[in-house]
Amino acid sequence: MRWQRFDRSTVLRTTSLAILIAGLAAAIVIYANAGPAPDYPLGSDPEDSKVYLRQLELYGGKANVLGVELRQWFDGLWHGRSLAFTVAVLAALVAAGFRLAAIPLPPLDESGAAGGGLPGRDGGSPEADTRR
Repeated sequence: MRWQRFDRSTVLRTTSLAILIAGLAAAIVIYANAGPAPDYPLGSDPEDSKVYLRQLELYGGKANVLGVELRQWFDGLWHGRSLAFTVAVLAALVAAGFRLAAIPLPPLDESGAAGGGLPGRDGGSPEADTRR
């Protein structure tokens, strides 16, 4: 068997595919094993009552109510079936980041800059400089 070295782009593309497959597989396992959300032992969530929301608004204003709702939504992303969707989205984002890093950059010119320098200054075209 003959071993060969792969270039950076091939390694990053392969890594992104492995991350995507592993993340989606983990999301499927989490989704299949996640049970329904447990009921509250007292019958209802005390944070959903109008009295609780009124006290939140009284002490901290509308921003406090919005902040508590945002925190509850964010906490809900890490439990049950919504965790499976969170894992799938995070795996897709990380895989897309690796895929983006695999895109080769354009080659440098002889002057060492990709853009060729500023027009009319050290390496640019003198025709573009009209101030002379």
